[in-house]
Amino acid sequence: MNNGSVFPNRRTVLKAAGIGAAGVATMPLLSSCTVGSAQQASATSAPLLPAPPGQIEPLLDQAKVKNALEKLDGQIQDALDSTGLPGMAVAVVYRDEVVYSKGFGVREVGKPEEITPDTVFQVASVSKPLASTVVAGLVGRQVFSFTDAVIGYNPDFALKDDYVTRNATFADLLSHQSGLRTGSGDLLEDLGFDREYILGHLNQEPLDTFRSSYNYSNFGFTEAGQAAADAMKMTWEDLADEVLFRPLGMSASSYRHSDYGKATNKAIIHVPLGNKEWAAKYQRNADAEAPAGGASSSVRDLAQWLRLQLGNGSYDGQPVIDPAALQATRVPHAISGAASAPAARSRFYGLGWNVSYDDQARVQLGHSGAFNLGAATAVLMLPGEQLGIVALTNGRPQGIPEAIAAGFLDTAQHGSPTVDWLAFTAGVFKQIDESEKPKVDYTIVPPNPAPARANNAYTGIFENPYFGPLVVLEEGGKLTMRLGPSGSPTTFPLTHFDGDTFSFESIGENSNGLAGALFAGASGGFPQSVTLDFYDRTGLGTFTRAS
Repeated sequence: MNNGSVFPNRRTVLKAAGIGAAGVATMPLLSSCTVGSAQQASATSAPLLPAPPGQIEPLLDQAKVKNALEKLDGQIQDALDSTGLPGMAVAVVYRDEVVYSKGFGVREVGKPEEITPDTVFQVASVSKPLASTVVAGLVGRQVFSFTDAVIGYNPDFALKDDYVTRNATFADLLSHQSGLRTGSGDLLEDLGFDREYILGHLNQEPLDTFRSSYNYSNFGFTEAGQAAADAMKMTWEDLADEVLFRPLGMSASSYRHSDYGKATNKAIIHVPLGNKEWAAKYQRNADAEAPAGGASSSVRDLAQWLRLQLGNGSYDGQPVIDPAALQATRVPHAISGAASAPAARSRFYGLGWNVSYDDQARVQLGHSGAFNLGAATAVLMLPGEQLGIVALTNGRPQGIPEAIAAGFLDTAQHGSPTVDWLAFTAGVFKQIDESEKPKVDYTIVPPNPAPARANNAYTGIFENPYFGPLVVLEEGGKLTMRLGPSGSPTTFPLTHFDGDTFSFESIGENSNGLAGALFAGASGGFPQSVTLDFYDRTGLGTFTRAS
């Protein structure tokens, strides 16, 4: 799950919709000549408050929320009708009550089983605020603090800079300020490497400035979750069960892909084919990055988590998560999008939450989840109103759950939507898709391509300390390459493009079509290296001949 404009990463799209950017009121300075008139005016005005209010008073009431709820069915159905999206489930919590919980559409195209509130979805990066809730649980128990260095709990933790390795805290990693760049480790996951391998190779990834740069990093976030589990001498999956899922009765929720696979009532992920048609073509196992993207849940379960969040850590009148620790996750820790003009509002990231402020200066918390292979989710809360909504879908991201969540809050505030949210979010996602296209279009073969060498000039083993060995071989008179974990590598057919350059089909969550294998440094007629441009995003994609 990965993406600017207003969405820095596909897995973080909720902030992208500009949903809830922040504004700050300013007080004009009074000159000496206006003081007298100001004092005279104040004599007839309402009594002055002893101090500015500490928080915004609620602006919504039962009638406004009820009106928004009455229109929610229609907004969801319109979104499904206009996009062909197979299915969606939505839940709303208001004042500690689940006031809406419904399913729409089908679990899988071409099959009759319908979505219900109990249907289990892969929630993608909505896993992050769930995970920060778990970590807050341990902070509240004084197992560690958010400002503790993670290396104290996971001695194997290492990044490229020794100072960062020694000093990176849980808060640094959960707020994406370790310096790891967006996507670090993601391509290893696409190839099938496990969490241990990926976290153990992050020390080769280049870093941006520690604590003064914001880069959305799934595996930086995962490292924080793993260190928390290490502190308890448990697996992450068991820790989440103990701290969050069991206390809230979230029996359909898990950070194990196998549990999602075993669910009898689950939504299958889909990708669009065009003309409102969708297909279930892929599977997405996110166990390697479980704290960041591997949770699965139902809206019935997630509504209980919303009750906990809106209840400041209490559930059914009982304390579950320390309120101070929970609140620490929900305040700005990083600037995720700086204001572009003096009157504009910046966007922030907390610990697993996008933090923003709406047009009424209310704190707004949210997060999106996105799998390019076929899932899109969103959660959005106005804590001061004790109002939250979660929307889960079984289709590739097009801004649909974000539009439903934003449209609902907009309707609650204004009586009806003031923005065509679906058109707006769809436009943002279209920009993202355009930005993710490969720089070289390998579908356009040069009119007069230089010939390739004989196949045996390219075959052999090419070493790489990050991705491991790349084996190039000839099979049936054609070249292929194998890359990935030793027990289950992926085979990529190679197609000649031009000279010593071949093309291959990229795979996984980050795939974007054809990529290039660029052989170079021929010695004695045998190229001595090959650079895979798709895997070279941070300069780690060159493999050197070993045999």
